[in-house]
Amino acid sequence: MTILAVDRVVKEYARGLFGRQVTFRLEASFSVEQPGIVGVMGPNGSGKTTLFELITGSNAPTAGRVLCMGQDIHGVKARERDRLAIHYHQSYQVRRFRRRKPDFLLEPAHSDYPMVHLFDEPQFNVQDGYIGFMLDFFRRLKGEGRVVFVCLHPTERYHLDILREVCERFIFVDKGRIALLPDWSAAGRDPRVAAYLGLDSEARSSA
Repeated sequence: MTILAVDRVVKEYARGLFGRQVTFRLEASFSVEQPGIVGVMGPNGSGKTTLFELITGSNAPTAGRVLCMGQDIHGVKARERDRLAIHYHQSYQVRRFRRRKPDFLLEPAHSDYPMVHLFDEPQFNVQDGYIGFMLDFFRRLKGEGRVVFVCLHPTERYHLDILREVCERFIFVDKGRIALLPDWSAAGRDPRVAAYLGLDSEARSSA
């Protein structure tokens, strides 16, 4: 069974009661069939956190659906959605859900432990082996059959090292659109990604 399927998901933000004007639109469609670690990158405001919120069910899509272990996460009881997918924001606090339907109208989660773990710009302490501890944690989750998303905004050079070392595939989000990249080399060859990461031509050729 596919662990995660983001099926033609669209999220629109708009303003104006009359003559509705779309101010932001995110489109995403991809799937993750096997346990693994996925790097997520993109400029500030590009839609990375919105994508994570859609995957965990804390933000309702305008169109499309998100299936985790075959369940539409937006049809699962709010208090049980973190048994399917869980969103850790920065200092590892869990994102809260906004209730849209009473739980008695929704179905229970078919999992007791999150299958998808989304780390949204986690903070890394560069001392005392903390980075190594977290990378081992990500790998352990993968080894337990989970999918891990690691979203980093590369403000430090070691962020690139983390992405390159631990992530097997990548998603680049830019202005609400995503590009799927099968490995770090593909990321380095994409001019948009290379410019965002600050990779010069020499680094791109060796990526």
